[in-house]
Order: sequence, then structure tokens, then C-alpha cells
Amino acid sequence: MEQLTAVVLAAGRGTRMKSNLPKVLHPLGGRPMMMYALDAVRRSGVAHPLLVVGEDVTPFRAVAGSAPRYVVQRRPLGTGHAVAQALPRLRGRLVYVVYADMPFVSPATLRALREAMAGSAARAAVATGVPGGAHHFGRILRDGQGRFRRIVEDRDATPEERAVREVNVGVYCFRVSEVRRALERIRPTNRQREYYLTDAVNLLAAQDGGVVTVAVADPDEMIGVNSREELAQAERRMRRRILSRVMEAGVTVTDPATTFIDETVRIGEDTIIHPLTLITGKTVIGRGCVIGPGARIHDSVVGGRVRVRDSSLEGARVGDGSVVGPYAHLRPGTVVGRDVEIGNFAEMKAVYVGDRTKVHHKSYLGDARIGADVNIGAGTVTCNYGLDHRKHRTTIGNGAYIGSDSMLVAPVRIGRGAITGAGAVVTKDVPPRSVVVGVPARVIRVLDGRR
Repeated sequence: MEQLTAVVLAAGRGTRMKSNLPKVLHPLGGRPMMMYALDAVRRSGVAHPLLVVGEDVTPFRAVAGSAPRYVVQRRPLGTGHAVAQALPRLRGRLVYVVYADMPFVSPATLRALREAMAGSAARAAVATGVPGGAHHFGRILRDGQGRFRRIVEDRDATPEERAVREVNVGVYCFRVSEVRRALERIRPTNRQREYYLTDAVNLLAAQDGGVVTVAVADPDEMIGVNSREELAQAERRMRRRILSRVMEAGVTVTDPATTFIDETVRIGEDTIIHPLTLITGKTVIGRGCVIGPGARIHDSVVGGRVRVRDSSLEGARVGDGSVVGPYAHLRPGTVVGRDVEIGNFAEMKAVYVGDRTKVHHKSYLGDARIGADVNIGAGTVTCNYGLDHRKHRTTIGNGAYIGSDSMLVAPVRIGRGAITGAGAVVTKDVPPRSVVVGVPARVIRVLDGRR
């Protein structure tokens, strides 16, 4: 394989988005849009592409890190000008050029472009297709023998040229030395007063066999995003692809129309996803789970055989065989053990819950460590926010029984096997196997060793 590099164009202002966020950083399928183009380039054999961006590199670097090499286009003078900014840093004999606002471009198309040039004298390979419906693609013009002649941009085309169905998709492979010479020759002699990359293609096509074409069969690969409406349309197509991948991997999605799963999510076989469910971020769900209806899971890890219904998980971990919901809320930092039962209107934040513990009804547990085989009664609150404006921890030992409406005023420790009576306000540590009641709670009994 000839030495290969790539240029990904991400410097467009995206004025139709009406946003302070660069267009290609808008989320699509749970990821910044440009990451799909970068992934396609990487999977086609280029580990460190050149990413051409506007003057502010910071938001791009925050998303893509150091994998791309950044090139700044300080003035938006067109696509040809953008590629020209990358020329001093181009290495190798072949270069892909891809637009970062085209999230469905496939590695297969890029490889086909490279292969079309292999063993030929072609200076460039151009992806072409036939879109459905209205569009603003440049048209592919051919001679009487069907050979590529030139590309004419939609805004510069005559009515006869606009009637041509074959269009320029906007994905290319060039010989570096040839595109370098062509870019030096192009001029902004068009209605936009911009340096068009397509003008460079047309110069390379001036000699027979200078440009070859590769037909793109999947119409989704022609989708570019320039507005919020187009972003929504791309989101629908991306969601369809994600759900197809999930179902092909052995997951049942009972109602794809009301199920939203990010591209970054991973779900195990034989899990069932019920309607009105959103699974987003870097969530991992194990095998044999039942998720939904009405579940919202973000950046969480869910074990195997877990049931989550009408509940919200954010940055949480749930162990094998546990049940969450309905109407529970597990907030960041919560870790739930195995075979735990978390029921109606239970809220947890930065809590560790031991195996087989039950938290069935209307409770708030924050900044706490709860042991195994604990029963948390309805209405229990760990009062974690002190008069010193700091959060304090509550620790509950294995086998403890917390009575309904108990208020545990942190910092406080409930000993192993201890019991708090209904309505107790616990302000001091409770010894193991002790029973406390009242306001403030006091010890009224010490249990024998059989508990």
C-alpha cells in the first residue's frame, strides 16, 4: 500500500446552525459529529490525519485529543484554501480528503478510492452518487464516452447542468504531488469568491485518465449536515443504524421508534429494551437484562440479569441480579451490589450498597456506605449536609434494620445488626446489635447474639 495520509476539513463556520459551537462538534448519536469522519479515516489506514479547523483549536482538541494533527485555516476562503493550509505538513504519496460534516462516510468507500488509483496513472479519485430529492451537490459532467470531465458547483451550474443526476459526494483521494501543483493554480473565479477544491480536481482531469470515479451505493454516505434540520435528519438515520447494530448483536428492542441508544453504548446478548428508553454516553449493559419501559441510563455500568424500570441512572454501577425502580434515581458515584432491590422513589448519590440490601420506598441516601443484607425503611434520609456547609458520611453495617422515617444525621455510624425505630433521629453512633428509638435516638436494648 502506498504511503497514505488524510485531511479532514472541519473549519467551516456553519452559519446556518446559528450556534456558538462549531458545527462539526454538535452531537450526533451521542458523539461529536466530526468523530465519525475521523473514525472512518482511522479505520481506512490513517492513524494521525490532519484536521483543518478555524482559529480556535481548543474545542476540537478537547474532543479529539492528540490523535489528529491540527492545521489552522485563519480565513475561510474555501475548501481548496483549507486543503492548501495542510500542504506543508502532508507526507506520503496519497491523501484522502474528507469533510467532517459528513458522518456516514465509510472506510469501504475510502479504500475503494485508493484501490481505484492503484496501478493507474490517475491523479485523483472522486466518490460520486445519485441522491434522492432536492440537494445542492456539485454535478459530475462527463464526455460522450462517459469519461469524467469536470465538477460544476450547484450555485455555478446552468439549468441544464443542474439536471444532471450524478453528483460529487465530496470524498477524494489525491496523489499528493499532483494536488499540490493543482492547488497552486486555482483562483477564486466563482460567485462565492472562494478557492474551490473541485477546481483543483478539474485541473487534474485536464489530461485523459487524470481523474477516476467510484460510485457510492449507500445514499446515507452523501448526507452532509449544514443546519439544525439536517442534523435532526442525520440523527434519525444514525439512530436507525445504531438500533440495527444492537439488534444484530442479540438484543431485543421492542419499539425502535421510541428507543434512543447512543453509538457509544454496549449491550449484552438477550437483553430486552422496552419503549421510551434512553441509553446514552459510555454505558455498558450486561447480558439478560430487562431495561425499561421509561428508563434513562447515562454513563453507567449495569451487570447481568438486572431489571431497570421507569428509573434514571447517571454515572452509577449496578451489580448482577439487582432490581431498580420504578421511579428510582441513582446519581453519580452510586455503586449497587448484587441482588439488591431498589424501589419506588429511592434516590441515591455517592452511595455504596452491599449485596442483597433492600431499599424499597421513598428514601434519600447520600454520601453513605451501606453493608450487605440491610433493610432501609420507607422515608429514610441520610442527612449528609451539615451546618458547616460540608457533606458528611453515613455508614450502616451489615444486617442493620433502619426503621421507617429514620433520620441519620451524618457523620454517623450504625453498627452491624443494629435497629433504628420508626421516626428515630440518629445523631450519635449506634453500637452493633443495639436498638435505638426517639428524638434524639437513644439505646433501649441490646440484642443477643442470635441476630
